[in-house]
Amino acid sequence: MTTATPTADTTDVPAYCLGLAQAARAAGLAMATVPGSVRDDALRYTADALVAATETLKAANAKDLEAGRANGLASAMLDRLELNDDRIANMADAVRQIADQPDPVGRILEGRVLSNGIRLEKVRVPLGTVLIIFESRPNVTCDAAALCLKSGNAAILRGGKEALHSNAAIAACVKQGLDKAGVPADAVQLVGTTDRSAVGELLKLDELIDVCIPRGGESLIRAVVEQSRIPVIKHYTGNCHVYVDATADHDMAVDICLNAKTQRTGVCNATETILFHQDCVANGLVRKVGEALLAKGVELRADTRSMSELPDSRPAEESDWSAEYLDMIVALRVVDSLDDAVAHINRYGSKHTDAILTTDLAASNRFVQSVDTANVMVNCSTRFSDGQQYGLGAEIGISTDKLHSRGPMGAEDLTTYKWVARGDGQVRG
Repeated sequence: MTTATPTADTTDVPAYCLGLAQAARAAGLAMATVPGSVRDDALRYTADALVAATETLKAANAKDLEAGRANGLASAMLDRLELNDDRIANMADAVRQIADQPDPVGRILEGRVLSNGIRLEKVRVPLGTVLIIFESRPNVTCDAAALCLKSGNAAILRGGKEALHSNAAIAACVKQGLDKAGVPADAVQLVGTTDRSAVGELLKLDELIDVCIPRGGESLIRAVVEQSRIPVIKHYTGNCHVYVDATADHDMAVDICLNAKTQRTGVCNATETILFHQDCVANGLVRKVGEALLAKGVELRADTRSMSELPDSRPAEESDWSAEYLDMIVALRVVDSLDDAVAHINRYGSKHTDAILTTDLAASNRFVQSVDTANVMVNCSTRFSDGQQYGLGAEIGISTDKLHSRGPMGAEDLTTYKWVARGDGQVRG
């Protein structure tokens, strides 16, 4: 595996990036024939290496955290950057879960015999070479490598400079897994330069790289989309909503709203706006939820009807409805009906994750059908829209696109398919 080393010749950035992509292309073609059992062995060896290197990983991460604080990195970004015993153990567990999943490669999606006797199959195959560009969260190095290995792809990983030491330490563990299993060395490559021009150079190489997946802030993703000649799978922001319907159970509504907003604020599936049916004013639920949030230290940015119940909130501005705070801030709004809630979400939301709290089955079904989002949660927290929570082991990202994948992307979402026709000498007349 190519990693950031003192001897890596990165002075000629275009040539360096071309070399990475050419090596990845060759490895990707070779990976298509590596048995699933061998790929799974590489994953299990990687998981073992992560656990064994816990102290090394924390020491490398401490350097990144120290530099991040010195550079004024926001608290949400520092939270994403941090590695501790639990997070390292979770990384290893996620890799093992991926290894234990069925192999998506070679799965026959459909098959039939044509009238001329040709046996036709639609077979799942790797995408080929995947470029992942990400910021801050070093676990992405591990998750991305593992998911690409599971799905038979080659990966080029370009992490942010704020996680330089952490990424290199994790990459070393992946390298151990690859080497021990005998998987092609260039199946996973970590870009060995922090030069920003490397991203632009890689994004030109559409003949060698099949797809790009950026993970990070909106500015990063938009920059990638604007520069890329390669198809991009993206999500810009996580402006997630909870709609509290008129019939919502009060205790459940308080618990879920608190969890969705405060369980971890610096993540893309944390709730940023809570909408209430107008009946929740009269039945006291707006006040209950709002006071519970205030007690947790959450700043409330409320519309006029919410403020009448919660005088300690501040007036919401138009920009609050589309904001991704990633902080202890939430916007509150009272709407006239479920249809108005859906209209609000479809106008301001980011198509990431949106929830309804209700005891009315018809209302929940209508919400599920009407809201334009990748993940719909009924009577549960938005924090569950997550690859590991969905049983995917980990995720390469949460796509808010509709092509080629949507929602948390696991190994199967890093595959496509080919048609295979098996004949006995048939020719077309």
